[in-house]
Amino acid sequence: MQPHATLPGEGGSLVTPERAFISDDAGTILRFALEALTSGMAAALVTLVEIRGGAARPLGAQMAVREDGRYCGFVSGGCVESAAAFEALEAIASGQDRMVRYGKDSPWFDIVLPCGGGITLSIHKLRTAEPLLAVLNSLAQRKPAGLRYSPRTRTLQSLPAATPTRWHKESFEVGYRPCVRAIIYGRSVEAQATAALAQATGYDVHTFDRASPRISMLTDADTAVILLWHDLHRELPVLQAALNARPFYIGALGSQRTHLKRTAALRERGFSEEEIGRIRAPIGLFPKARDAHSLALSVLAEVAATRNGSGER
Repeated sequence: MQPHATLPGEGGSLVTPERAFISDDAGTILRFALEALTSGMAAALVTLVEIRGGAARPLGAQMAVREDGRYCGFVSGGCVESAAAFEALEAIASGQDRMVRYGKDSPWFDIVLPCGGGITLSIHKLRTAEPLLAVLNSLAQRKPAGLRYSPRTRTLQSLPAATPTRWHKESFEVGYRPCVRAIIYGRSVEAQATAALAQATGYDVHTFDRASPRISMLTDADTAVILLWHDLHRELPVLQAALNARPFYIGALGSQRTHLKRTAALRERGFSEEEIGRIRAPIGLFPKARDAHSLALSVLAEVAATRNGSGER
C-alpha cells in the first residue's frame, strides 16, 4: 500500500507522496525546496546522515518534499524514498523534525535495503529559505558552500566555504561543490564526442578549436581541461595557461613518445617536474581507446575518478 499523510487545512484529505521528477543533482534538489517555500508552500529537507554497512547513496544525499506530496532526490537506490517522503509529510504536518532509520537496526521490518545495510535520515521542516538561497547563490558563482543542521535546535544554517560532509560535534554538515566545468580543446571527432558525452553527464561544457585567453577566466578548482589536438605546437599555450590556472584535471591526447616531447617543451619553458606531472597523458582511464566514443568515455571516466579523489595512476 502506498503511504499517505493527513495535512491540516485540507479538510482531512490524504496526501500521497509522488515523485515530481528524477534527479540526484544537489542544486536541483535545493532549488525545488526553495521554489516551494517562495511560493508559500511548506517543505522538508531529508538528509542521509548515517550509513550502517553498505548503501546505494553517499553520506549527505538528500531529498526535498513539498506539502502537496511531490518530492525529488534520492537517499537510497529507490527503495525507501516514498516512505521517507511520507515521514517528511508527517514532519511538515506536526512541525516536528525527526530521525528515521531504515534497513539494518530499523523498527520497520518490512523495509529491507537490497545492500543489506542500514541508513538514518534526518527530516527537517524548512522554516526559512535563506540557507538554501545562500548555497544556491554560492554555487551559481562557482564557489563551494555548505549547510549545517542542528537536531537539538532544529535549525539549518548556510556555511560560506568548502565543507566536508560529516557529523561535526552535535550538528550534521553537508558540503556542496560547483558542477564540473569541462574545457575541451580540439577540432576533431574525438572532441565532438567528448563534448556531447560531457553535456549528457551534466557538466558545464566549453569547446575551443584554438588557444583562447578565456581559459584563465573560465578555469577554477572545479574545472577539467581536456586537450584533444593532434598538434603539440598548438596545445603548448593552452597547457601553459592550464598549469598556471590549476584546474583539478589536465589531460592531453597523444602517445608516450608525444608526451616525452611535450614534457621536454614544457621543461624548456620553466615548468617543474611536479607541475608537468599534473598532466594526464596519454589521456584516459583505460589505454588504447581507438574510436572517438570509447576515447570520450575513457577521458570522462578519468575526470570523474580524479574529481572523486580516486584517479591516481
